[in-house]
Amino acid sequence: MTSQKILSRLPYSEPFLFVDEIENISENGVLGSYTFHGDSYFYKGHFRDFPVTPGVILTECMAQIGVVCLGIYLVGDKYDQEYQVAMSHTNMDFYHPVFPGEKVKVSSEKIFFRFHKLKCKVAMFNAEGRLVCKGDISGMLKTNE
Repeated sequence: MTSQKILSRLPYSEPFLFVDEIENISENGVLGSYTFHGDSYFYKGHFRDFPVTPGVILTECMAQIGVVCLGIYLVGDKYDQEYQVAMSHTNMDFYHPVFPGEKVKVSSEKIFFRFHKLKCKVAMFNAEGRLVCKGDISGMLKTNE
């Protein structure tokens, strides 16, 4: 499955789409990127006069690239007909802020995929290659019944 096909199947749209590009994907993991636009809605109140990307948004970006894109790739054409992906667990450590206009890269390594559960080790890096945050994210493939 191509990167473009995966991106077209993501169940998100603006302003809650946090994937610009999938650079590499295989059955073992994914590498993708996103640029946080300065006019994004969440910067208006987080924080006053010093906008910083909220940790929950960083986590969502890592989940969209690292779990949802990988989950779509792993189930292939069955995704649209039989499955949807939902986050079930996160454990994140944060090290550096992400500011408006910054481009980040997310790498994800599959820990396991069994019984409709996908667990990945994820990490986010800024443009300088500095580790922004890392952790584990799990998602469940829910059947469309």
